[in-house]
This record gives sequence, structure tokens and C-alpha cells, in this order.
Amino acid sequence: MKHLTISETEVELMAIRAQGPGGQNVNKVSSAIQLRFDVAASTLPEDVKARWLQAPDSRLTQEGVLVLKAQSYRTQEANKADAWARLYELLEAFSKAPRKRKATRPTYGSVQRRLQSKTLHSQLKANRRQTGD
Repeated sequence: MKHLTISETEVELMAIRAQGPGGQNVNKVSSAIQLRFDVAASTLPEDVKARWLQAPDSRLTQEGVLVLKAQSYRTQEANKADAWARLYELLEAFSKAPRKRKATRPTYGSVQRRLQSKTLHSQLKANRRQTGD
């Protein structure tokens, strides 16, 4: 399998203020990173793009732009590295084609157990019925 890469020109990084507790520092330092990657307009192979765009991911916009917010660390550099790492994790997940499902038949024993269960349930319900006498 060919190793896929994403060019830095295809990714937009913005420094934003982090949410959550942080004292007085949280209101004046933009240490969180918002990464925006346009999956639809990227140079990725078409099959990878199709799998990525069809995935039920709330981080994807209607236009096919992935928005990741990295704010786990106190420094901008660490959050930037975290955002890139998460982007490459997603790329690796979508670069693998899903395995084809092989159609299988139920085993003889499982079919017999199911039929036996149905028979018992039917008898139980028949016993509950009132007789016409």
C-alpha cells in the first residue's frame, strides 16, 4: 500500500482561544489550534475521498471541509502537532478499503436450535389459550 501524505498548503491552521478552565491566561492566549482540511478539493485519491466524505462524521461540513480543534495542550506547538497527528489518523483509517463481506449460511445446529425454540414458544402460547368447552 502506498503511503499517503497531505501537503501543508492544503491545510489551514488557525490559532484560537481554548475553552475550559485556565485562569486569567485562558482569555488572553490563543493556544488552541483549529485545523481545516478541504477533503473534497484535496489531492487525495478519489476512492479515499469518497470514503471520507460518506463517513458519518460531525467534524465534516456540508461542503466537505474537515474541522479539527486541538486544545489538549498548553502550548500552540503541541496542539499543532496533535492536530496533524489526528488528521493523519483519520487519513490512515479512510485509506484502507473496507473488507468485503462473505455470505455465510447458518450452521445446521443453529437452525435446529432456532426451530426447537420456536416449537417450545408455540406450545407455551397454545397452552395459554382457553378451550372452547
